[in-house]
Amino acid sequence: MAAEHEYCMVMTTFSDEVIGKKIIHSLIEKRLAACVQVQAIESYYHWKGEVNQDQEKLVMIKTTAALYSEVEAEILANHDYETPEIIQLPITAGLADYLSWIRSECKG
Repeated sequence: MAAEHEYCMVMTTFSDEVIGKKIIHSLIEKRLAACVQVQAIESYYHWKGEVNQDQEKLVMIKTTAALYSEVEAEILANHDYETPEIIQLPITAGLADYLSWIRSECKG
């Protein structure tokens, strides 16, 4: 089990493969994330008064809660969206060995 809010998953999306890979590699290289998973998705949303539909990639970033602000800043520094999705979800429990691995892979 994890101490409450010690670990988190940060979610973001991208549509440009080059930008997405830049964000992912930057997070891993700077040790802001232990693991980044990417999944193809189809997004439907309202934006500037219109309904939109896009093919995107959903990015799930495993990190520590203490690094959230740095993860957010790194995404914003590299993203091409005007208002990118950046959402933090707390990891409230998990396999102790996996959570320890997250801690050991992230700077801090």
